[in-house]
Amino acid sequence: MIDWFSGSSNAIKRVSDVVCWLVLVLVFFVAGCEQRYEEEVSHPPLVAPGFVIPDYASRAIEAGGGLDTWVKTEQIRVGCVATFYQPNGSFYLTEQHYEIYPWLNSIRISAKEPQGEFAWQLSKGQFSVLEGARRVDVLPVAMCERWFAEAILNITTAPARFLDESVEFRKASEPVKIEGQWYYSIERVAPHKTGIWSKAVFYQNRNNSLVDMLWFADVNGERFLAVRGYDYRRIGKDGVLVPTKIEILNADALDALRERLVKIDFE
Repeated sequence: MIDWFSGSSNAIKRVSDVVCWLVLVLVFFVAGCEQRYEEEVSHPPLVAPGFVIPDYASRAIEAGGGLDTWVKTEQIRVGCVATFYQPNGSFYLTEQHYEIYPWLNSIRISAKEPQGEFAWQLSKGQFSVLEGARRVDVLPVAMCERWFAEAILNITTAPARFLDESVEFRKASEPVKIEGQWYYSIERVAPHKTGIWSKAVFYQNRNNSLVDMLWFADVNGERFLAVRGYDYRRIGKDGVLVPTKIEILNADALDALRERLVKIDFE
């Protein structure tokens, strides 16, 4: 009886040791998983570990608030006053609201107009009407709604666009002078045609590294638009820097700027 009990005690002790060992292994495994998870989410959703950020992209990100700040920015919500200019010199004012998701490459635009409420969404190149489907042509200017959404999304999230591995960019070696400012042009070269644009060029200011101008050519090569950002400020206390004023202009094939179509002032 005593021998049996002593043997059982030893067996129980061995079982207890095994259980403790398994618990420790499980703890370390979970800790390892948590560490790997933290490492994974520490990267922007569009950037895989090991991705080498080009120098121009690093400069743009730093000028726009820093990589850590951009990584933490899941959404940018702003209200604005948009001014649409007519060829006869008149203009139309309206209030709009933007919900911008940098890492989803997405923007939602909504407003209340005399003809009713509308909401559009541009997400990963796909444009859709969420509200007001019967009256999608509500822009009082010679520009389609998709162009408008593309312009705002890209000028506000330019640093994040450079981290999209599905797109390739090519930076020119020499700067160009546009409207008195020196820029390095960074052309989106792949996919060759993205959305409705056959060509898109991001212009990085040589003085401050901000990407504060864009140039687009439509797929037919017949229409060109330029987008400019001004007065960059942080969103919130520790947020990213975005332009608080945006202009959309007609342009030509040589990047020359023409008449202003829209002016957007963030509130």
